[in-house]
Parts: sequence; C-alpha cells; structure tokens
Amino acid sequence: MHSSLSSIRLAGLAVTTGSVVRDFLADGLAAGLDRAALERTAKMVGLRERRVAAAGVTALDLCADAAERLLAEMGLDATSIDAVIFVTQTPDHPQPNNASLLHGRLGLSKSAPAYDLSMGCSGWVYGLQQAALLCSQSGAARVLLCAGDTLSRLTHPGDRSTDPLFGDAGSATIVEKTGRSAPMHFVLGADGSGAAAIRVQQGGARQPSGPLTERTDAEGNRSHDANLVMHGADVFSFTLREVPAALESVMRHAGYAPATTDALVLHQANRFILSTLAKKAGFAEAQTPMAVVEHFGNQSSASIPCALIHGLADRLEAGPLKVVGCGFGVGFSWGAFAGEIGPLTVAPILMFPR
Repeated sequence: MHSSLSSIRLAGLAVTTGSVVRDFLADGLAAGLDRAALERTAKMVGLRERRVAAAGVTALDLCADAAERLLAEMGLDATSIDAVIFVTQTPDHPQPNNASLLHGRLGLSKSAPAYDLSMGCSGWVYGLQQAALLCSQSGAARVLLCAGDTLSRLTHPGDRSTDPLFGDAGSATIVEKTGRSAPMHFVLGADGSGAAAIRVQQGGARQPSGPLTERTDAEGNRSHDANLVMHGADVFSFTLREVPAALESVMRHAGYAPATTDALVLHQANRFILSTLAKKAGFAEAQTPMAVVEHFGNQSSASIPCALIHGLADRLEAGPLKVVGCGFGVGFSWGAFAGEIGPLTVAPILMFPR
C-alpha cells in the first residue's frame, strides 16, 4: 500500500537505551565458544556490544524517558500533544495499553487519543505513517510517536542464534502539522504466510502462560515456548525478497534516485544484511548508517530513530536531508518511507537509569 502525506514534518527525535552493557565476545567466551569463530561472526554481522534494560525497566520506562527529554529539549508542554501512538511488542500489561499508561504519566490532555500498534522492527515506519495521517488528514497539530521494545527479556541465554542480537531501547518522535507541501511517501506491506518465522509461542490467548519445557535444537541452542525464536534463513530470504522492492517502489513514488538521496536508513538488523540491502538498492555504504547494531544491538522498532540520531544528528539538525528508509521483520511485515527530514531537534542517546 502506498500513501503520500503532505503538510507534515518530523520535528524531534530522542532515544533512550537500556543501561546494562553486554559484550558479544566476552559472553561467547564465557559460554565456552571458540574465540576465532566468535571473532568471524562479530566481523561479519557487526556484533560488538549491546545495551539491555536493567531489572524492572520496561519499554514504557525507556520511551517515557525519551519523550520527557525530547519535550524538554523542544520547550514543549505535554498538553500540546494531540495524540500519542505507542509501538511495541513488549507492553507492560495485556491491558491497559502502553499508550494510555504513557498518556497518564506525561499528563496529556483528555482530548488526546492514545493507542498502541503491536509491531516489531517495521513498527516505527507504520507508526510514523499513522502520526503523519493524523496531522495531515485529521485535526492533530502535534503527535507523539513512541516506539521501543525490551526483546532481550524474551530470548533464552542458551540460544546463541538470537540472544546476542537484541538490545533494548525506547524512542520518541514528534510529528507536526506544517504548511510545507512536499509530501512524505510510505509503502507498507506484509506477507503473513511467513509470520511463524519470528515468534513467541506462549503468552497470548491461543497458548496462555503455563509450564515451560526447554528444548535444544540441532545446533545446541536452547529455548522454550515463552522465548523469542527466529528462523534466520527464512528471515534473510524474506528481507532480500521484499525490502529492495519496497525501497524501489517508495523512491519511484517520491521521484528519488540513490545518487540524489542523502541517506538510506534501514532497520539495524545486522551489518551483513544492511550492506547487502544497500548494494541491492544502489546505495553506497557511506550513505547508509550501519553502526547502531555494533554499539547497541538490534533495537527492534527503536532502531531507525536510533540510526537517524547516531549517524545523522548534526546534518538533521541543520537539514533538510532527503532520506529513504525501511523497517522489516516480525510478521514478515515491511514499511518504507521517503521524504525530506530536518531541520529538527535531536536529543542525545542516553541510557536509563542514569
């Protein structure tokens, strides 16, 4: 699905990460793995360290910190927010939703609606399209989009195929209505036939929480039904099949070409995937921020805003930049965007608690 939304702008970005730093090499050596093999994996995939949430800290806490810092940086009162959207797959509770909890924590106006989107790595783009829609086509002048997860809580420490990948983070994005006519373009899609490739089996209505039986796969990775399990080969094939096509489509709608685009900002899955996608889409690696996964881990829906800040903050503050991006992952969903971003307010990436 393609949509073009005018009269909107990204006005501010902030990201808060977990405060516990985990080292890929040290963790692997402690698990008895071979140093040479670990170093090869680290170089290819881009794994060095990641930041995970401390005990008792949730995605709501991380996003609330990012939102509070961004509002302060922009000099905005919380009552000026006309709606809040919260993208997460690790909410505090089944009910109430995280957006309503954040609404109360920040003290937003009662006239401001609050709703969640249950999306993973494509979620920030889905949420951005929703926020832009509220500003462009509805009565909202300013929308707060928060996106983040604590996926490290869902992985089994004995599953070396997933556990070393994920970091925890929460992001806050302010989207505003403006008189600027240049549209932002979105292409959203999904292939639910492959949704089982990334899953947490237990904890929903189909399979409620209950006794857990640990299993070991052919590679020696351990997990149970309450853990996040990922079939890497299927995910990689899906990514190479769908993401380049989504990028081509959104750039065609926007009239962009790689040579005239300032940056390609992708979900920070791992360096090998990012490098491969950039090449297939016709972008140079210098145009494509890739360092987030190396320093913070795979941050799910917070990874694109983190890449924007980590790789482009100074240029975005001066702006505008022509940016193309894509999030992709769980549910076999994808969301691509293309448009001008900046100038905007950027709050620094900080850990919580500090």
